[in-house]
Amino acid sequence: MTELDMAVCCSLSMELLIFLFLVPLILTELYYTKVELGTPAQEFNVQIDTGSDVLWIGCTGCYGCPETTGLQDIQLNAFKPRSSSSASVIKCNNKRCSMGAQYSDAICDNSNNCAYQFQYGDGSGTQGYYISDLLHLETIVGDTRSSNNSAKVIFGCSVAQTGDLTKTDRAVDGIFGFGQQAMSIVTQLSSQGIAPAAFSHCLRGDDNGGGILVLGSIVEPGIVYTSMVPSMPHYNLNLESISVNGRKLPIDSSVFTTSSNSGTIIDSGTTLAYLSEEAYNPFVNAISAAVSQSVRPLLSRGNSCYLITSSVDEVFPQVSLNFAGGASMILRPQDYLLEQSSIAGAPVWCMGFQKMDGQGMTILGDLVLKDKVVVYDLANQRIGWVNYDCSQSVNVSTSTGSNSNMYVNTGQLSDSISSMIPSCKKTLIVLLVLLAAWMSM
Repeated sequence: MTELDMAVCCSLSMELLIFLFLVPLILTELYYTKVELGTPAQEFNVQIDTGSDVLWIGCTGCYGCPETTGLQDIQLNAFKPRSSSSASVIKCNNKRCSMGAQYSDAICDNSNNCAYQFQYGDGSGTQGYYISDLLHLETIVGDTRSSNNSAKVIFGCSVAQTGDLTKTDRAVDGIFGFGQQAMSIVTQLSSQGIAPAAFSHCLRGDDNGGGILVLGSIVEPGIVYTSMVPSMPHYNLNLESISVNGRKLPIDSSVFTTSSNSGTIIDSGTTLAYLSEEAYNPFVNAISAAVSQSVRPLLSRGNSCYLITSSVDEVFPQVSLNFAGGASMILRPQDYLLEQSSIAGAPVWCMGFQKMDGQGMTILGDLVLKDKVVVYDLANQRIGWVNYDCSQSVNVSTSTGSNSNMYVNTGQLSDSISSMIPSCKKTLIVLLVLLAAWMSM
């Protein structure tokens, strides 16, 4: 095997869209999508995670990798490097390996192979080595769709897993990291000129599910942007204050200051949302005070819950997360509460935000991110959002240069995609994947 050749294996357009569909969840969300890698192509189901950088797949002989899953309609597969004629092991002297080492995404093993060892926030972990192989793309030219395109990328071949990654109830083949560092597929494709340095998602929060993730910027009126905190490994933002019913909560702004162990992160790999310890109590107290005359308070496993007899939208207040630059993220009750059960036919809603005991981190996961267009503009180091019905069409700018927009209907996108994209004379490189979601108690 040889080292990675960073050249693109074929002539590709400057534009790439990744489309993903979601299935609704009730309590705990896991978003996963299909990717095809290798020669011949092997198909894998991988979790989408903006909180990490690397795409990795469990490889043959992996210790602790599940062989079965509780997820319906999918079968687990292990990547077989020896079965792919285009696969090659990445050595430590590879330039991208050296860049990955700067952000703890790469290390050098005893065989001089570029390797990795990751520990996730839930305590689970994985380790393995990097290989180079083909990521298969789809091309749309006007109304014609082709699957004969691919790009060389570096991804992880996991040989061991620990913690929750070994469990079979929600097991998938790996994780697709959408971070911004050198080992990220987004960074790799943009540095090769194949895709823009931007991606966007719109996750439906209703019972029908659905949604879209694209490489490119969704362009919608009303999107507000705030700058990313520079030189941070994750998507850190400067949260300045929280308001409930338009009233700013008495939280010292220093609580949200960004450091190595504090600050605010946007992370699609996190199901719920978490507030730093100093912000959590004022937040919950303000919500409880606002609904004290309309609900019956309950306590479930230490979590604040509310028995209500009318619509949750009529009872609970609007919440605003206020970021630097005047950008506010408006949360409906469904963006900070979870419907858990019912008592005598009356629904019980519980606080979806959790307390980060002893930590200064605020993490905004899928609970908050759903029903919004969220744009990660990496070229300009900013993130934007707007509340949106994610079953509706979106205007996607996929150009790395001049303004060039495509219209995609996220509620109908399927194998008939080519009939729904307006005819155009440019070539659109598409990695078409399905996104599903799984719920467990």
